[in-house]
Amino acid sequence: MWIILALVSALCLGFYDIFKKLSVRGNDVLTVLMLNTVFGALFMSPFLLGGIVEGNYGFGNEVAGHLQILLKSVIVLGSWLLGYFAIKHLPLTVQGPINASRPVLVLVGAQLIFGERLNRVQWIGIMLGFTSLFLISRIGCKEGFSIKHSKWIWMSIGATTLGAVSALYDKYLLRSYEPLEVQAWYSLYQCMIMVTVISILRSRSAKGGDKFQWRWTIPCIALFLTVADIAYFYSLSLDGSMVAIVSMIRRGSVIVSFVYGVIALHEKNIKPKLVDLSILLVSLGFLVVGSQM
Repeated sequence: MWIILALVSALCLGFYDIFKKLSVRGNDVLTVLMLNTVFGALFMSPFLLGGIVEGNYGFGNEVAGHLQILLKSVIVLGSWLLGYFAIKHLPLTVQGPINASRPVLVLVGAQLIFGERLNRVQWIGIMLGFTSLFLISRIGCKEGFSIKHSKWIWMSIGATTLGAVSALYDKYLLRSYEPLEVQAWYSLYQCMIMVTVISILRSRSAKGGDKFQWRWTIPCIALFLTVADIAYFYSLSLDGSMVAIVSMIRRGSVIVSFVYGVIALHEKNIKPKLVDLSILLVSLGFLVVGSQM
């Protein structure tokens, strides 16, 4: 069951990346990100309000639990901030595969922290994932996004690293708390943090860069992310779930954004990118099969 939930999460994340790309192109990134957190909090508000009415303020009404979720909110916002700027300036067919490298970092952390062990079939999948990363780095250089000189590449790598930290932290949190409880409160806290940060930045500096334009794709970002996270949190909360495998399956979202980048955005160097994507798909296949052994 946790595999199916991870696949549902991956599909929703693919559409999340598409709507994110459409929302930030030629638009004010910080405002788009802030609205994403606002809509995310609104989508989860029924759960929060229902608990508060019943006198349940989450995590056994203990401050320690809320501080842990506050830390998660900071980590996620850092990842989002870097990721939004990266996806605005990088082709989807480059940024997507970079983001798909997150499970490699999660794998290392899962082994060191949670003692997860992979079988031979799963290791084959991981090695194919490494091969995919190497190929996409070479393709990025051909399009002028060298890892040595492009700050957008480094922002994408930074977002991926923080995303891996968040995934490992999620596994820790879900040992003690309910999935919806974690998602609802972290959505609220990240909204509060982002609104505060944006208000401070806007009051201390003149407005520059791209002007904000409202687009109906903006609430769709939060909608698909909310559904993806619900499936993801429940997947991790089930007995036998492995955070390294769940993270790798979720990176299959690159398929959806890749196809959109080819068909709708007419991005370049499709053939070598398709080879890279095929290797990534095969690696995901090995991981899924290995998890059933």
